[in-house]
Amino acid sequence: MPDNNRGALSAFLARISRRSVLDGDEIEAILSLPTIEHRVRANQDIVRLGERIDHACLVVEGLVGRFGQTSSGERQIIALHIPGDMADLHSVVSPLVTVPLQALTASTIIRIPHVALRKIAARHPAVATAFWRDCMIDLAIMAQWLLSIGRRSAKARLAHLLCEMALRYEQIGACSSEGFLFPATQNHIGDALGLTAVHVNRMFGALKRDGLIDVKGREITINDGKGLAAVSEFDPAYLQFEALDLHQR
Repeated sequence: MPDNNRGALSAFLARISRRSVLDGDEIEAILSLPTIEHRVRANQDIVRLGERIDHACLVVEGLVGRFGQTSSGERQIIALHIPGDMADLHSVVSPLVTVPLQALTASTIIRIPHVALRKIAARHPAVATAFWRDCMIDLAIMAQWLLSIGRRSAKARLAHLLCEMALRYEQIGACSSEGFLFPATQNHIGDALGLTAVHVNRMFGALKRDGLIDVKGREITINDGKGLAAVSEFDPAYLQFEALDLHQR
């Protein structure tokens, strides 16, 4: 049954407002989108390969992965989505699923009909541009992940991912000086970095020995952010946290 899920929509609005300035009518149009809430078990697919969908999925709670898979069943995670992310906003214009989504932890998502997203994009050009920019951010993140797998050492890959996730969690108020909860398992991280879980464990150990991080369960504390960034040559520019006024363009 459709929900009036303004709280969850507010998280998505906060994400796109970090990069795009919207006016009152545009904000209200986003907060008034129709939604259907779903709770998903850990390791359950949210949208499946080859499926044709009529909605986009907004993450409310948990951690969601986008992945590719070989015919033998081996998976490569190509994106991680945290609360506030519209994990497949691109599906509004490409509804055939070529890259599935899976809940990596128990998660809550809301489904937003494509028809509703198309309507507000047509009615509000600045919203359409904000959606477009949001999709481009996902592409920029994916490009950095590809660079990591192709050219960065295993240690630098993990350091870069931790820098990125710390900033992304900070933007939603889920990262403090005490650290952030990163619920991905070492298997998930390995599938994202092109490493085995054993190798991931060794790289966590290397970063800890260097005094850059501490790890307690799933809690990550960054002791030396500059040092961690230096290991991976991390530059946050690709995350584009500076808002642009679309009404002046």
